[in-house]
This record gives sequence, structure tokens and C-alpha cells, in this order.
Amino acid sequence: MDFWQRYRAIDARDTRFDGQFYTAVRTTGIYCRPSCPARTPKPANVTFYETSAAAHDAGYRACKRCLPEAVPGTPAWNLRQDVAGRAMRLINDGVINRDGVEGLAARLGYSSRQLNRILSQELGAGPLSLARAGRAQTARTLLVSTSMKLADIAFAAGFSSVRQFNDTMLEVFDMTPTALRAARHPKAPAGSTAITLRLPYREPFDPGIFTFLAVRALPGIETGTAASYARTLRLPHGDARFRVDYDDGAPGRPLTLTIGAVDLRDLPALLSRVRRLFDLDADPVAIDSALAGDGRLAAAVASTPGIRMPGALDPAEMLVRAMIGQQVTVAAARTALTQLAAVGRPSQSPGDGLDGMFPTAAEIAADGHAVLRGPRKRTEALRAAASALAEGRLDFGYGDDLASLGAKLLPLAGVGPWTVGYLAMRVLGAPDVFLANDAAVRNGIKALSGAAHGAADAEPGFHGAAVPSPDFREVSPWRSYATMHLWRAAARPAAAGTGTAGTSTTGSGTTEKANR
Repeated sequence: MDFWQRYRAIDARDTRFDGQFYTAVRTTGIYCRPSCPARTPKPANVTFYETSAAAHDAGYRACKRCLPEAVPGTPAWNLRQDVAGRAMRLINDGVINRDGVEGLAARLGYSSRQLNRILSQELGAGPLSLARAGRAQTARTLLVSTSMKLADIAFAAGFSSVRQFNDTMLEVFDMTPTALRAARHPKAPAGSTAITLRLPYREPFDPGIFTFLAVRALPGIETGTAASYARTLRLPHGDARFRVDYDDGAPGRPLTLTIGAVDLRDLPALLSRVRRLFDLDADPVAIDSALAGDGRLAAAVASTPGIRMPGALDPAEMLVRAMIGQQVTVAAARTALTQLAAVGRPSQSPGDGLDGMFPTAAEIAADGHAVLRGPRKRTEALRAAASALAEGRLDFGYGDDLASLGAKLLPLAGVGPWTVGYLAMRVLGAPDVFLANDAAVRNGIKALSGAAHGAADAEPGFHGAAVPSPDFREVSPWRSYATMHLWRAAARPAAAGTGTAGTSTTGSGTTEKANR
């Protein structure tokens, strides 16, 4: 977006752009979200920033009226596969808090000086400033939403000391932590040991993602319904347990995260991964507008606005799930994964009927062959991949791009282009992946194309229209979301009892049906 496009967005107070850029006003010294209800400043007094960290570094403070930190994040970090986008995905996952700038730079293949220069040029702030802004945002959320002690909040947000926490909150928000907490609304519930937070998102939101996760849930590790999802999760400093609930009937249709157990040092990573799992930084209006322009998808978008693309809480786990799910149905994959879960250890923080952990790569490499059934080649391929992960010969995650992900995974036995594309969707959040060889994608195209043609045949001028491309390039860069609609369309006949035929096979001999 150029200056005037952004200026028109703030003049219209368009909430869709909250979190996608920040408006700094020279005459007041504050920065706002685009939808701030205050009077629109004159263009000559406005500077737009890609990140709140850049506004901080330029000397601006957060607006107390519109609370620019209390918004969804930008979808740009998934759209961008460059160094800046990869760095932001890792910063949001807490890498700087755990490993410092040197650790972040090493993961990206740059020196810390090079990385600082790149991020300063691209985003207006260096890695430390970007991490600091994330800490401030996490701390503000905890202050206004929980009854945690201030010292606990300081370290949970990633600050190295209470003094650093106090200084940063005063500098960013022009309020002390105590004053921020006093202004909270509503009051946090007293007497609860759980941490309960509301997860901001852009509307519309399709709750079908809960069903997607629920039908794949592994007993003792995960549980889900049409409006809730809970599971245990292994994080860098220990085991965690959380639950997300969606209330379509409440004002604002809130998404509520309840954290039953977590090492406070892992809280930023947990918040980031839950947001990635539910694709809460997506811009559904932009996505739906592009998809609706394709006649094959128009009806699906109209009936299911705001579809989300499920993310991955653990990249290594997602690889295991993808490999086991090849050439079998969703139900069969769930059965096999449930058997595999037996080699995992019990959770150190059990509760709410969740007492197990998904097995580590080392546990799968050591004992997985004893419980897995099915083709020997698949079992051997899975064991080899698990061994490579456990020994550090294979390391991939949120900081990869499409090229590096393929370079790391394609040499593995049992992994083909489909698997890489699927993991790009789930792990990287890549929005423009189209899985052409997927059986359900093909079935979805048939289902939606038939409906589109039936509706359009009655319209004058339809015959002779341009033939749409088979790879849906017209809706780029949102083809991953087109894939979600196609999977949904393919599943409808099966839900009605008619079934969908066959599975799909990529050039490597792997199939994908069960992963959806």
C-alpha cells in the first residue's frame, strides 16, 4: 500500500488494516491503529510504519484511546518468504528471548550485523526493537487480562528484569504497569490459577477449523468439538496445556484461550503458536474478495466466509502426521497416530482428561516401529526421518522459506512435492500453495465446478467465457485458501454418506488424503 491508500484507510477507520500498519502523528507524538476513533490527522503530520517497533524507535508512544497493540498481527509475515518475514516468524516464536540475536541470525544464515541492517531497512527497526515491541504487547495483554503478579508478567513476557519491564511499559504506553492494570476492562477473574486471554482476530471467522482439528485429535493428547479445541504441547522449557473456545452467540464472538499449564518463559511462544494454529492474523476480507472472483469458488466463499488455514504447533510433529497420513483415510491415520502415541511419555502437567504427550522424534526412532502397522517402506521412512530429527541432521521450522523447506525435506524417503507443499501450508503459513495432485482437491474442483456451471448456464453471456486455469492462478496469492474450500467441498458428499473416491498420489509415490 502507498501513502494515500493507507491514508484513505485511516480516514475510513477501516478495522481490516489494524495491525497491518501503524499511524504516527507528529503533532501529538503518538501512534495509532488505522481504525482509531480520534479525528483524522492532516496528511502532512502523518508517518506510516510497518511495525509498532519502528514507531517506538522513532520516539512515538502508543495511543491510550485505540490501544494499537491490542489487535491481530499482520498477515505479511506469512505472505513474505524473504528474510524479514522469516525473521518475524521466529521472533514471534520467542527465538530472541531464548537464543538472542546471534541465535536468530544463525538460524537465518546471516551475521547479526547483516540481519540488523536488513530488518532496519525492511521494517524500520532492528531485531532487538522488534522483540521488545512483542514483549510489551504480551505484557500489556497479561496486565489487562489476568491477575498475575507484575514480576511474573515481566519474566513471562520475556523481559530480563522487572526494571526493564517497568521502563519499557512507561516508554511505550506512557503508563506504569500498575496504571495499565488499573484501567483494564473487564476485570480479570480472581482465584483462578489458569491464564485466560481473548485472542483478537479479523472478522469474518469460520469456526470450521475446530472441526478440522477435532476429527484428527488423538485421545489423551488432544480433544475437540465444533467450537473448542484443547491439547498438551511440548515447548522449549517444559510441557504446556491449553484450550481455545469460540462463542458465536456472545457479543464480539470471542475466541478465548485458557492456559491450564505453562512455564512462564514459554508463554510468548505458546501465544504465537496458538495464533498460527488458528490463522488469526489472516485478512479474510482480502482473501474472500480474491477467491470470490473465481466462479468456481464464489458460492463456497459466500456460504463459508472467513475460512482459515490450520497451522502447526510443532513442525516435527506435523512432518510425522503427514508421513503417517499418506495413502490412508483420515480415520485410519488417526488410528495409526493413536498407536504411535503410546511410545510418548506422560504429560508433566496433566489435566482436563489430557495426560499424554505426542512422542518426540527420539522416542519414535527408538520405539515407533514396534507399534506402527502398515507398509514396511512407510515405517522405515518414518523411522529414518525421526532419526534425522533426533540427531539434528534435519532441522526445519517457522524460519524456513519454500525453497529451504523443499531442500531439507525432499531428500527424505517417503517425502514428495505434495508433502512439502502441505507442510508449507501448515508450518510456514504459506498462502499460495496449490496441491494439484491431491484427490480431494480434484474432487472439490468437480463438485464446485458442477455447481458453478449449473448456476451460470442460466445467465446470458456465460457460454464462451474464458476457461479458468486448472491451478487456480487467478486467485494467487491465496491459493492455499482455495485449497481449504476445495477440501471442504470434497468432504460434503462423504458427510452425506456418498463418499469420495480414491486417494491421490504425487510423483514420489506419497499420498495426501488423510492429512486434510
